[in-house]
Amino acid sequence: MRHGTSSLYAALDLATGQVIGSLHARHRSQEFLAFLKKIDTVVPADLDCHVVLDNASTHKTPAVKRWLTNHPRFVLHFTPTSSSWLNLVERWFAELTTKKLRRGTHTSVRQLNADIRAWIATWNDNPRPYVWTKTADQILASIANYCTIINDSGH
Repeated sequence: MRHGTSSLYAALDLATGQVIGSLHARHRSQEFLAFLKKIDTVVPADLDCHVVLDNASTHKTPAVKRWLTNHPRFVLHFTPTSSSWLNLVERWFAELTTKKLRRGTHTSVRQLNADIRAWIATWNDNPRPYVWTKTADQILASIANYCTIINDSGH
């Protein structure tokens, strides 16, 4: 078990900018499943839930797969390795880190969790959706250009 840390699961509603957050002492499939259940209770039942996430093994256990089979409105989309930037909730995590956590002093996990919960509540009082500023073609062209540069760098 990790000491002095907390695992935050977060879901970002792309249309509204609202965030659903769930803090846990550990980062296992049980906690991920609890987070999915929280999303299930918060999001109206008539809406599908498309969840973008990394390829962590905690997202693919038999218990999670069983739950997903029984909750077909949940569709998981896994990002490729080293492509977390494709997941807009990562932008929200960066803002949380920059504006709340990086210079914060937390004397306990309880205080850390309280600050994160307060940040989520404040964010949800005035949520702001993130908007891509480039088209998919522009992003892919930029990546292709970058790959050409690093491949030709002689390293």
